[in-house]
Amino acid sequence: MPHAVVAGRKVYYETHGDAPGTPLLLVMGLGGSCRGWLPLQVPELSKTRRTVIFDNRGVAGSEDPGGPFSIADMADDTAALMVGLGIPRADVLGVFMGGMVCQELVLRHPERVDRLVLVGTYARPDAKRRLLLEEWRELARLGVPIELLVKTRLLWTLQDETLEQTDLIESMITFFTRDGAPVSNDLFIRQCSACLGHDTRDRLRHIEQPTLVVCGRHDLLTPPKFHRELADEIPNAMLVTISYGGHLVMAESAERFNHVVSQFLDEER
Repeated sequence: MPHAVVAGRKVYYETHGDAPGTPLLLVMGLGGSCRGWLPLQVPELSKTRRTVIFDNRGVAGSEDPGGPFSIADMADDTAALMVGLGIPRADVLGVFMGGMVCQELVLRHPERVDRLVLVGTYARPDAKRRLLLEEWRELARLGVPIELLVKTRLLWTLQDETLEQTDLIESMITFFTRDGAPVSNDLFIRQCSACLGHDTRDRLRHIEQPTLVVCGRHDLLTPPKFHRELADEIPNAMLVTISYGGHLVMAESAERFNHVVSQFLDEER
């Protein structure tokens, strides 16, 4: 298993494809491991660019330094990983918590980012998002079964039509639970706290990189208003709303999602 050493601890990563040019770094969201990119994004995106995926601190194959952390800390982890892998500059794509990490990465380490893709994320949580993340955090504190946690999150991340596909839902629950959760309850609690503390709203105007903001039209967790805010406040940003898809639009409309991302990354620089 490939690991890089970041601040004295091991970080699990994988590299796919060997195309020349600017590599693509995919940053996973809340409660997920990098294997979530493997079925639908990596096979397509790695055809035309070297694609790097990794586990955030404490997740699955990456060591946990312990203690609370912020989104900014995770952004610094990501920048340090790029240094360790000899990647001076990359296109970066993040979903939800990963999108928050990408915002902080481009603000704290602008020299490391070429193009930015933000998916299903926000610059600052509103009251409803704060209450929801606090509820998820409390469920984890109470030690509820992982299957219940997964079902609760699927209610917020999938659109109604997908939830009707019971075989698919059961397979997704199995995928997340069969080998044990990639994130411990303690780590999930700390990830929720980091998301609650994320706030780039007043700094977005400082992002100079070309930015693509992708939204699923039926996203309940981060509805379109958050994506419009990001696209309005980032000077060189474009918003694409995909009509079929909720928060997990990269899975529900994978072909369309991959095409939109590839087209943006392939634009003349």
